[in-house]
Amino acid sequence: MAVRSSSVRRAIPLWRDIRVLRLFAQVAFLVILLAFLGYLMSNMLRALQQQGMALGFGFLRLTSGFDIGEYLIPYGRASTYLTAFEVGLLNTALVSFLGIVFATIIGVIVGVARLSRNILVQGLARAYIELLRNIPLLVMLIFWYTGVFLKLPRVNQATPGPGGLLLTNRGVAIPWGLPTETYSTYLLILAGGLIAAALTAAVCISIGRRTGRSPLTWAWSLLAFIVVGVIGWLVLPVSPLRLDQPVLQGLRVAGGKQLTPEFIALMSGLAIYTSAFIADVVRAGLQAVPKGQVEAAKAIGLKDFQVLRLVVFPQALRVIIPPLTGHYLNLTKNSSLAVAIGYPDLFSVSGTVLNQSGRAVEVIALVMAVYLSLSLLTSLLMNWYNRRLRFSER
Repeated sequence: MAVRSSSVRRAIPLWRDIRVLRLFAQVAFLVILLAFLGYLMSNMLRALQQQGMALGFGFLRLTSGFDIGEYLIPYGRASTYLTAFEVGLLNTALVSFLGIVFATIIGVIVGVARLSRNILVQGLARAYIELLRNIPLLVMLIFWYTGVFLKLPRVNQATPGPGGLLLTNRGVAIPWGLPTETYSTYLLILAGGLIAAALTAAVCISIGRRTGRSPLTWAWSLLAFIVVGVIGWLVLPVSPLRLDQPVLQGLRVAGGKQLTPEFIALMSGLAIYTSAFIADVVRAGLQAVPKGQVEAAKAIGLKDFQVLRLVVFPQALRVIIPPLTGHYLNLTKNSSLAVAIGYPDLFSVSGTVLNQSGRAVEVIALVMAVYLSLSLLTSLLMNWYNRRLRFSER
């Protein structure tokens, strides 16, 4: 009887084998998808050929002929389209990075305040989250730009701020350090500080594994880096940086570092808007930790801040990190709304390149590839940290 049943199983036809049918369905779907994409590509190439155009990225070597208001690398009208793309990419990367940093800091603070036992603090945090989450980001950016930063005093009526700041409707001028002849030597000292911080972190981790009481690794590592930096600054015969204060000269601001209203409005708008979502994620992550963990930590004499830092937050991170990655990706992609307030990000610069060169397919393909690369890089870093966190928990 067993021999007969096994022979029946072997005699199942291929067209009735569920494994073969699943494989066939996947192959068929892939073939249909490739055929459809091939049809679209051939149709696009045929249309371009009828207009006397061909796909290619050789136009990137042509002269751009337009100005860009803000750039982190040398750029002018004589620069190429490729340099213009690089300027837009760096501007997008800068505002996205700073937006992620400030959004995380604000979001963590507001998320913790959302669970405060103080009714006033809890209410303010809740109002902050609910208000910002229900305002469209584009509206917020335009409000920050036109309703706040463009309403600052004119240059001849510049309002001095703390630390030598100058607030005008042309932006915010801040004190800035200018390199001196010892700047390159100081960079080597800072590299030594990074090595000292890494060694300090390794020692702290070793102590934690040996004693079971992990010290505050990031604080001791940061302290080691700061000590090396301060000692290096004091030892050098000339300070590596000379402080340049912004001053009024007629109808312009000279000296210091001037941050344009477009840049500040975009960065602050992205950071504040995203921080509301991050705060809600942090609140949910903290509430996901069992109350027994908090009670046990208080039973051994830990204070509230120690309970949050040593017990609650490390366990909440495994809940916080996955949705936090999505908000980081949204912030990076939402930076394309900079075109509404005139900040020259990648999308804005690529629009100018498209209008001048007429290379719509190539330009859009480049923009999509860049945003995809930035998103994949962010996901890669966050997934690496998430895997490292889960591994340390085991």
